[in-house]
Amino acid sequence: MRIAVTGAGGRVGTAVVEVAAAAGHSVVAIDRVPTDGAAPVSSSLQVDMNDFGAVVDAFEGCDAVIHLAAINGPGRDPDDVVHNNNVVASYNALRAAAELDIEKVSQASSVNAIGGRFSREPRYDYFPLDEGHPAYPEDPYSLSKWECEQQADAIVRSHPRMSVASLRLHGIVDERGDTRRWLSLPEGAVERQLWGYTLAAASARAFVAGVTAEFIGHERFYIVAPDTMSDTPSLELRDKHYPDVPIRGDLAGHRGFFDCSRAEEILGWVHDDNGGTT
Repeated sequence: MRIAVTGAGGRVGTAVVEVAAAAGHSVVAIDRVPTDGAAPVSSSLQVDMNDFGAVVDAFEGCDAVIHLAAINGPGRDPDDVVHNNNVVASYNALRAAAELDIEKVSQASSVNAIGGRFSREPRYDYFPLDEGHPAYPEDPYSLSKWECEQQADAIVRSHPRMSVASLRLHGIVDERGDTRRWLSLPEGAVERQLWGYTLAAASARAFVAGVTAEFIGHERFYIVAPDTMSDTPSLELRDKHYPDVPIRGDLAGHRGFFDCSRAEEILGWVHDDNGGTT
């Protein structure tokens, strides 16, 4: 399979390229800046994802698209730049794939598509969170990720043979020990993000699974580690910070606040491919 990977020079993009190449796929690495030599690719293209014609040209001849290119949070850029860049880039990726009859797409969404870390007061209706939880985004980044999922809903309605996997990632790190820096964030920051994280290598496997698994239509998936980054048991965290949020699943021990069972069921994905919690 020939796979176009946008945002190929980033942390997740580099991991995706390596996983895809190791699985025998041909990779077209696409980024706003040069990526030559960064990973084992068949070709490397410098493309502005806001230029639709350039995106179509870059995807030509590919069998699948993994779309990662985005501004990955609010605050560093003006709100309008964060929102508009991400929304236009995701639309262009989906629309270009549709025009070229590319039926397999994975795109980077975020746990914040429902609101959360960047909200004034995050609203959670129950724990653990699953893909059926309502969305309450407030900030431009979270809104852009919710909108990229709405775009995927629209594109598969008009192109019913397509399959689009929107992967809701969380706090990407290379190793679990890297989460220690988050525990020193200002009070409230870690609580809003529900103590979650995702290893870059695990997210890369999910993106490749998103374009190789057999399903039709648009599916949302939580791609998060099964445990929290906190040393405090999960039920104690809930009782202290979210005492009024109902529990609908298992939060025993240090189990995470995100239900990733749909990713296992449809994509065959688990965070640790060796069977542990990493």
